[in-house]
Amino acid sequence: MTGSHAEHGPEELCPAGIRVYQQALEQGHVTPTATGSAACLLDFGLLQPSLDDPARLEPVPPTVALHRLLRTSQERIAEERRREARLAETFTALMRTSSHSTAGESATLRLLSGKERIDRTIGEFMAVATDQVLTIQPHSTHIGPHPRVHEAALERDQALLDRGGRIRTLYQHTLRHALTVLARYERLRGDVEARTLDEVTERLIVVDRTVAFIPASADRSLALEVRHPALIAYFVNTFDRLWHLATPMHPQAVHQPTLNGITPRQRAIAALLIEGHTDADIADRLGMNVRTARVHIAKLAATLGSESRAQLGYLIGRSGILDREG
Repeated sequence: MTGSHAEHGPEELCPAGIRVYQQALEQGHVTPTATGSAACLLDFGLLQPSLDDPARLEPVPPTVALHRLLRTSQERIAEERRREARLAETFTALMRTSSHSTAGESATLRLLSGKERIDRTIGEFMAVATDQVLTIQPHSTHIGPHPRVHEAALERDQALLDRGGRIRTLYQHTLRHALTVLARYERLRGDVEARTLDEVTERLIVVDRTVAFIPASADRSLALEVRHPALIAYFVNTFDRLWHLATPMHPQAVHQPTLNGITPRQRAIAALLIEGHTDADIADRLGMNVRTARVHIAKLAATLGSESRAQLGYLIGRSGILDREG
């Protein structure tokens, strides 16, 4: 039976051990055979041989047993604390070495939480910028903001322009005629340019080619502050490529011509249609609601004489409206 006794600690005394120990306390002793199913009583020092009769086992008083077990526990805890101290001493030096080797890497990325903190941090960098700010603003950025937000951004941008800086901004094409955007550029004075594209990336701000800000969550409550030179160079290169594909909006607007009765917006929709995108996908990528997208699709189909979605894709490809030569 001894072999079947499960191992446990004194704080988890087994039922058999409790019964035998209680019996020993009540009777003053038990025989060794009584501990066959509770060998733990001897291991934990709860029973000990009688001085008068070695064939009997007498119980150690609970108060004495408890004090002895607590002292053992305290010694174990003290040893663990000494072990913790040794580990801390060893790894403190290692952490100092690690911090020196990774300090440059950790300083290149920082997560910003909360829109107020994000705006404040961007404002701090803008306040000392002297060269150039590159910005990509998707359509959702300017939907219903508070007027004070526009005013603060306007003052911040004008201060940079007054210091001789330059601002270049890419907007989604849906904002080409947005009154808030147009009014903004009517008030700015200095080296500022804006262009539009049918599709742009998520929001991006690059300040003096030294720091960039990109969203880190869908609701933009988190942002990533980026200082890594390779990433900054990548962002700037991406911006430049999009910039050369974009249509000037300010200071001198350039209007894309209507070709064969197809408007620039309808050509953008046609390009997405032949890629197999749904109406909802097209609307999201071009910054419009689904109803407006479907109106454009219907006009495109009417212009090309299409009677079905499948036929529309075929007619778009045959019409040549997506050829670069136009």
